[in-house]
Order: sequence, then structure tokens, then C-alpha cells
Amino acid sequence: MLTAKLIDNIWATRKCESLNGLKFMLAEVIGGIEAGRRLIVVDTISAGIGDRVIVCTGSSARRMLDDDKIPVDAVVVGIIDEDCNFE
Repeated sequence: MLTAKLIDNIWATRKCESLNGLKFMLAEVIGGIEAGRRLIVVDTISAGIGDRVIVCTGSSARRMLDDDKIPVDAVVVGIIDEDCNFE
């Protein structure tokens, strides 16, 4: 899992049918050796721009969507409540 900050919404009007209805956001990893890396995440918990979040990646991310066939590699699984000095 990674900690990240949500920095923008991602809009895709044309996409794989299995991705319809999913909310995409741009996240920037905070802390660790991957700090600054940006990735597109699926937000299933209604987080917002500026929120610090926990991101699950890989096959675990697909399991969060209850479908291993969905082409998703990163999902927001939690919103961080306290400042943990990740930056």
C-alpha cells in the first residue's frame, strides 16, 4: 500500500466498458522512495482533492472492486485522518 495526496480529477469519456461508473483521480505518492510519483487511482470511498489517502495497488486493488477482470491497478481504500508527516 502507498500513501498519496489526491491532486485532481481524471475525466475519460471514452473508456473500457468495465470502467464505466468508476471515479478516477490523479494521486501523488507522499513519503518513501516513491515520493512524487503520480498515478491514476479509482476512488470508491468519495475522497476529494487535497485528501491524503491510502492506496492499494496491483491485484489487491482489483479485489476491492470485486472483479479481477477490471483493468485497474490502484484504488483508494482509506482517507488519512491525521497529519503523519508524510511529506
